[in-house]
Amino acid sequence: MLRQLPTFEDENLLSAAIPFADAGVYRLDSQLALVQSVDFFTPIVDDPLSYGRIAAANALSDIYAMGARPLTALSLVGFPACLDRSILVEILRGGVEKVKEAGAVIVGGHTVDDEEPKVGLAVTGLVDPAKMVSTVGARPGDALVLTKPLGTGILATALKGEVLVEAEIRAAIIGMETLNRAACEAMLEVGVHACTDITGFSLMGHALELAVASDVLLEIDAAALPVYPRAREMAAMGLVPVGSYNNRDYYLSQVLEGQSLPADVLDILADPQTSGGLLMAVGAEELTALLAALTARGAKGWVVGRVHAAPKGRLRVVQGKG
Repeated sequence: MLRQLPTFEDENLLSAAIPFADAGVYRLDSQLALVQSVDFFTPIVDDPLSYGRIAAANALSDIYAMGARPLTALSLVGFPACLDRSILVEILRGGVEKVKEAGAVIVGGHTVDDEEPKVGLAVTGLVDPAKMVSTVGARPGDALVLTKPLGTGILATALKGEVLVEAEIRAAIIGMETLNRAACEAMLEVGVHACTDITGFSLMGHALELAVASDVLLEIDAAALPVYPRAREMAAMGLVPVGSYNNRDYYLSQVLEGQSLPADVLDILADPQTSGGLLMAVGAEELTALLAALTARGAKGWVVGRVHAAPKGRLRVVQGKG
């Protein structure tokens, strides 16, 4: 049996009290807290500039999920000595673009020789603890709003398998490059009860984490889920990433009647996302205002489900309920 890792006892470590927190939160005073997160991964697309943009947007996402403002970033790079350094320059340039767009600055970083490129950021943001958004707080009756389509894991698998080329998954690439800044600003303007971003653990995994943290049942309408073009087609061809099966193995037992879900629904629910959207739980009375605020900022929002009181800490998937 693995021993539990030691924990830190510090009343200012606010994230310690937040199950499945998207970032670490450390209170500096009554009105200010640091929000910190780190993420990096191997190339998901071939174009180095796009890869850098996606890696940066992905790393910044956890900060936005908690309603924080990115402040600084440190670059994390693993790069093979055999590759031309101009490729690395393009990757880093893409990251710089997104960090500048976020209104933050890169203050340094670290690079190591590696067999395969790995790029990301360690990001620090700021938030007022009283205005912080987290996985805790979803209430029965809330609507669930998702701000980006799903299917990036499937499409990346098709790209690596040379079944598709980047031009054919352009919508997904643009989506992955897009910051969750506008979505964060909209949720702060209107006020939501809870939020998380959808990344490697898939919509199924992150929705379950929100359900557990908020002690509620999340109901997802599979028919309402937005999906990037070609993703369903590629999944039907068997181009499903290994991470999807890992997500099913770990989370499916917590989904009510999950074993009876059709394979095509599971393909989307369990698909590991890169730089995915925010999943927000918003009161019914604020739903219209939230969708309008997203639209006003050029962002999108799809109502994909509802929050119920019980069974607590579980996910239910329906089809065509709306």
